[in-house]
Amino acid sequence: MNVFPDINYLYSISGFVIGALVGCTGIGGGSLMTPLLVLVFGITPTTAVGTDLLYAAITKSGGTLVHASHKTIDWRITRRLAMGSVPTTIATIITLGYIGRASAATNGMITTILGFSLLLTACALVTRTLFLRQPGRFNSKLSDGTTRILTVLLGAVMGVLVSITSVGAGAIGVTALLMLYPRLPAVRIVGADIAHAVPLTLIAGLGHWAIGSIDWSLLISLLIGSLPGIAIGSHFAARAPERLLSLLLAATLILVGTRLVI
Repeated sequence: MNVFPDINYLYSISGFVIGALVGCTGIGGGSLMTPLLVLVFGITPTTAVGTDLLYAAITKSGGTLVHASHKTIDWRITRRLAMGSVPTTIATIITLGYIGRASAATNGMITTILGFSLLLTACALVTRTLFLRQPGRFNSKLSDGTTRILTVLLGAVMGVLVSITSVGAGAIGVTALLMLYPRLPAVRIVGADIAHAVPLTLIAGLGHWAIGSIDWSLLISLLIGSLPGIAIGSHFAARAPERLLSLLLAATLILVGTRLVI
């Protein structure tokens, strides 16, 4: 018996390209990986989502360590998000297990919600660019208590969305946090979002593992390509045209999201 999983280097090449994009822009991981696996490689939606969640947990752990070493994580925001996301993630995984991971209804639901999530992500990418270019233009008058409640609710929504589609912990989360915390430096918000994505995707990924939605050969193949891709992309991040890449990614997500919904 072969102890090691079979490696598919087409998956590794795809992982490298998407990893490089994530390293350059900090966005695009689940938003591109899951639809790529579904539409190009024909992976069933439940398996694509479950595998991508564990993939994200591993790759974003490295990003969290980097942000932690530079002290660019607002752990207060991370805790608030987790208070909302952990319970809804567990509830969503239990619901998926009850419905049945391989049923036509489950795969159809995931595909439709994934399509709408990609369209929402595309809007968030464009909006996020405006926030980052003019951070002083948006002033929040919310009290700290209201901001805390809204952050927990945001985490709850992200828990459901990410558990079903593996999309939503990046561009959507950061854009919403920029609105809730306009006075914080963007780098601390991004760091908090990445740090929160680790337990979120790990819990959701382990839940998908428990209901049998993980393809380990696929996961290892993706990691072989994406880990060096992220490292190389991060190295060139300062010189990458982030705004142009964000707009191109948004256009791509609109096309893919429309294709999934229709």
